[in-house]
Amino acid sequence: MLSFALLSSIVAFSGAVQTKAYAELLDNDADTNVTQTLTLTERQTNGQEIAPMAAETPESKFSPQTLQFLKTNTGLDAEQWDNIMKLVNKPEQDDLNWTKYYGYCENIDDDRGYTIGIFGATTGGPNDQGPDAPALFKEYDRIKGASNPSVEGALKRLGINGKMKGSILVISDSNSTFVKKINSLQNDSAWREAMWRTFYNVYIKYSVDQAKNRGFNTALTIGSFVDTALNQGATGGSNSLQGLLSKSGTSKDEKTFMTKFYAERTKVVDTNQYNTPPNGKNRVKQWSTLLSMGETDLKNADAAIKQVTNWKMK
Repeated sequence: MLSFALLSSIVAFSGAVQTKAYAELLDNDADTNVTQTLTLTERQTNGQEIAPMAAETPESKFSPQTLQFLKTNTGLDAEQWDNIMKLVNKPEQDDLNWTKYYGYCENIDDDRGYTIGIFGATTGGPNDQGPDAPALFKEYDRIKGASNPSVEGALKRLGINGKMKGSILVISDSNSTFVKKINSLQNDSAWREAMWRTFYNVYIKYSVDQAKNRGFNTALTIGSFVDTALNQGATGGSNSLQGLLSKSGTSKDEKTFMTKFYAERTKVVDTNQYNTPPNGKNRVKQWSTLLSMGETDLKNADAAIKQVTNWKMK
């Protein structure tokens, strides 16, 4: 299998919008603050000055193997995926710097258990009977070399106390202990690889297939589908990506189809604890505004991305 290690560094529901607690934790912890490290131009260490670091680029956020995999399987490059992740992370974490959240973990009290990582994998609960965190942990165990990968094997490797109860992963560690253990995986290359592999298997592949089946291949459409899938579920009920696509008509014109799709998603995006109103409507508006601006390839789109994400989280 291809490696998904990132150089710098959500059934299946992402659930309600994550809080800023994890971001604040990183900002207050110089030892784990990846963003701080990346953006410093110079530092004093033991009285010696370190030379300015090279400017961060979209490519520097992914390993070469990851970029090749994404290009081969989605047709999109580093700049396009970086912009997709910025648009995803704005309503998830109120932050465009998505690479800070590989070690994110929080129980946001949405009855979906813990929410983890860059796509909001959940451990499951009353409002999420098909969580994706179990797949993430199993993938981690596989990457670490298990001959028969399992959730339990990954938990043992990580020193986490928990077990599967049906489809739900029940964590028996205290909240603070479990959160701290996931936080510590921010720079774990196997964890980052498992994160991207699971993200692709659960959300990205289905989204790309649905776009291509309709003759659509733009970064904006693929990103819109991925954002919907991780936020509201890829398949299943009428509010999932699958359900919304079935209500969006059959037009072969991409702009016509996506305009209808955005209208259908807007009706339900702030229900069922997917988002805290009106964050969901603003979430969809990011994508629909980019469509009206003609920014469908998400290339050379820094100003446009900044414009559509310039809204306040509630």
